[in-house]
Amino acid sequence: MATLTTTQTSPSLLGGVVIIGGTIIGAGMFSLPVVMSGAWFFWSMAVLIFTWFCMLHSGLMILEANLNYRIGSSFDTITKDLLGKGWNVVNGISIAFVLYILTYAYISASGSILHHTFAEMSLNVPARAAGFGFALLVAFVVWLSTKAVSRMTAIVLGAKVITFFLTFGSLLGHVQPATLFNVAESNASYAPYLLMTLPFCLASFGYHGNVPSLMKYYGKDPKTIVKCLVYGTLMALALYTIWLLATMGNIPRPEFIGIAEKGGNIDVLVQALSGVLNSRSLDLLLVVFSNFAVASSFLGVTLGLFDYLADLFGFDDSALGRFKTALLTFAPPVVGGLLFPNGFLYAIGYAGLAATIWAAIVPALLARASRKRFGSPKFRVWGGKPMIVLILLFGIGNALIHILSSFNLLPVYQ
Repeated sequence: MATLTTTQTSPSLLGGVVIIGGTIIGAGMFSLPVVMSGAWFFWSMAVLIFTWFCMLHSGLMILEANLNYRIGSSFDTITKDLLGKGWNVVNGISIAFVLYILTYAYISASGSILHHTFAEMSLNVPARAAGFGFALLVAFVVWLSTKAVSRMTAIVLGAKVITFFLTFGSLLGHVQPATLFNVAESNASYAPYLLMTLPFCLASFGYHGNVPSLMKYYGKDPKTIVKCLVYGTLMALALYTIWLLATMGNIPRPEFIGIAEKGGNIDVLVQALSGVLNSRSLDLLLVVFSNFAVASSFLGVTLGLFDYLADLFGFDDSALGRFKTALLTFAPPVVGGLLFPNGFLYAIGYAGLAATIWAAIVPALLARASRKRFGSPKFRVWGGKPMIVLILLFGIGNALIHILSSFNLLPVYQ
């Protein structure tokens, strides 16, 4: 993927892969079948692969710039130095918005799925209370250390992969070709709904806040970090493909309209799959998988936000310093989760809009500025200027699509 010129002894590759993979493969994946139901499976896969390619390379561009700075430097330091205060303010707002709104989305999702889980055990736990309790648990893990997050994410991701294959192995066995190919709708149109899926795909490949965290974990070892990004994102792409196949092969296209009308939260989709399959064991596996999916994304996203805020405000790595950072990280989205517990689908969409700046436009500009100033001696993303232009156009295009969608100027499958 790129030219590497330095190697150093570093911790296990698996730790970094699970941080990236665990951050990406999470609650966001549950929005994909709902928002992609208009474009349906084959068109959606084309968009997903294109988004994976662009988001992988934008992450590599962040790494390229980050390697020229001290370990622990995050976006605030790098953007201010390379692009100036103006871009740093814009980028800082977009980073904070994306990470805070994703944290809120996962609090909303955790409350929803835990409420559904407890209901299966005949316990009535309000979604607000469940989300609040889960947020406190994640806050404690993130407060401990990056290593604690890595180990916990490894455990959660391992459990998630096991339950994923148990669940979707069964789901794939129930896939109906007639449903997947949408035979029932002879004059169906798909292409008009293609563009509006892009911001959701972008948000579903968000891991960029963890690139500086990986440098803290591995040091300036681009070879290992590149492998973490490549393997972690490929893992996500593979599981997303299986997920779309399993859902769109079991739930008829028109039924997704009703799922979207109910807010598109995780519990609604799980109930729809359970209703189609009518299997108690599969229902249980879906619930368990959903819990692990939320947990892994929650851990990864909040670690990225935690490290960004620590760098921004200059908090040290002591217990008190980490407590201050944890308070800033979790308090605002927890309040949002208590006030608005069902905003998951909307939050994921708006995260995609703001992430276009932070995860596409700014990384391309950072790579360009970094090459001009430093020559990128440690690592350079392949593709030269055309790759930078592609990532810039990808980001700008996503932003325009989301704005058009917000003003109801794009077709909606309903």
